[in-house]
Amino acid sequence: MVLKELTDKMLHGMSYGITNLKEGLDPENIALWYNKIIGDAKEMAPPWLVDKIGVKQDPILYLKFNLNISKRAVRYLMIAIENNLDEMPYTTRLYFLKVQELVTQEMDKSLV
Repeated sequence: MVLKELTDKMLHGMSYGITNLKEGLDPENIALWYNKIIGDAKEMAPPWLVDKIGVKQDPILYLKFNLNISKRAVRYLMIAIENNLDEMPYTTRLYFLKVQELVTQEMDKSLV
């Protein structure tokens, strides 16, 4: 009986973990976090940069987002991502860490 309870508890824990990982990369979840991050970045940015910060979700490829941001506004985006990482599910956090990496690479290219 103890073994069955232990097995059930382990299976429930694994199921919960897998569900959380799956939901972390759900397009609606990513869109929600993009909206939060863009909103935070716009709050931090000076008024003349607010319209230079945006994101659009691809209507066909739901996990593809087109980030439209001025070079001068990138730091506000990076700060907003950093400020929200701890609240995100694990896989969502990995996604936005990759976004930070890609934005940094693009910024480095423009300096050369």
